[in-house]
Amino acid sequence: MSIEGIIDRGKILDSLERLRKGLLLSLCIFVLLGVVIFPFSKQLLRQLYETNLKVDLVAQPHAKVSLVAFTIPEAFFSLLKLTLFVSLFISMPFIFYQIWKAFAPLFRLKKLRSPFVIFLTAIALFYLGAAFCYFVTLPFGVQFLLGYQSAHIKPMISVGTYISFCTAFIFGFGLTFELPLILALLSYIKVVNAAFLTRNRRYAILLVAVLAAVVTPTPDVFNMTLMGAPLYVLFEVGVIVVKIIERKRVRAATL
Repeated sequence: MSIEGIIDRGKILDSLERLRKGLLLSLCIFVLLGVVIFPFSKQLLRQLYETNLKVDLVAQPHAKVSLVAFTIPEAFFSLLKLTLFVSLFISMPFIFYQIWKAFAPLFRLKKLRSPFVIFLTAIALFYLGAAFCYFVTLPFGVQFLLGYQSAHIKPMISVGTYISFCTAFIFGFGLTFELPLILALLSYIKVVNAAFLTRNRRYAILLVAVLAAVVTPTPDVFNMTLMGAPLYVLFEVGVIVVKIIERKRVRAATL
């Protein structure tokens, strides 16, 4: 093994050690935020309900869809689940910072300009995806599915299932919006290129379908499409970003 390889391996191990310490610190922040948020969990649940479930019942005009608890502890554990989700959601910038702090030296070795911009972009993309889901995709999807109720089919939605459904979608969209950034970084370190991505587009479509099936909390085609369609659009955006990076690289090489 070359000296350069040993140094690179040592840098990677150092980064992993910094990441371990950073994630432990993130866990402490996550728990402390949960303690602060839990007293407000009922208000948060009310807000989540009003965003999506203010739909009239067909069987009972002017009556709204309600959440139910099928077991005695379900209400408590549902509020606890929502608390943990909100705590993790708020903690994401700190978690991203710890990841960036751990691996920033490796990016500097690759002479990446302004690695702090990567950290800010990752946060912006995550919250952009979460906001798009919360304000656009999730209300549309929930109300579309509830539109299939009838006088003989009255929806009874478990509060725990509803929270899991919403949080999985919100986090799923937040993370999938990172795809263009991931492709850009892989292009920068020359792991992928635009020609490779374009040539294997059909495999990307297959991978998008698999990811949509895994991330979405229900197996129906409609919800998979709600997740898969934006994910494929993000893939195409990533391909465009990779092409821009390659053009800049060629232009810099000719100077």
